[in-house]
Amino acid sequence: GIAETGGFLSEGAEAMLLRQLEVNVLGPLRLTRAFAPVLANNGGGAVINVLSVASWLTGPLLATYAATKSTAWSLTNALRQELAAQHTHVLGLHAGFIDTDLTTGIEAPKATPQAIVTAAFDGLQQDAMQVLADDITKQVHQALSPHPQVYLLAAE
Repeated sequence: GIAETGGFLSEGAEAMLLRQLEVNVLGPLRLTRAFAPVLANNGGGAVINVLSVASWLTGPLLATYAATKSTAWSLTNALRQELAAQHTHVLGLHAGFIDTDLTTGIEAPKATPQAIVTAAFDGLQQDAMQVLADDITKQVHQALSPHPQVYLLAAE
């Protein structure tokens, strides 16, 4: 995926949003569409869509990115339903910052790529629909469940 910083009212926001939609939403859709027939011919399989804690939480710094990840979350849920009949499991993998090139220069707690991959594979083995791969994602998800008004707050 890609992430660009900026709010919807910032200069170039529409172009930023389009670039991120192309990669973060249309990329996984196109890959799934390409592989779905292959998986069906082999009796099923699995698709993992890498989402984000930003699927649920946003603010001016990552507004356009969060919109693409929310869309990707919705896409993941729809694909799960569409591919169930062919025995293809679709897993939504939610995480905060992962220590990759994408997060270089961001001073925040980061999960290791190995920990995220382990969580994803564990989720697949358990037939989970979604994996909350790190502590921040678990905390945000838990806060959203009993307190829907947190959706209206800006992420800091």
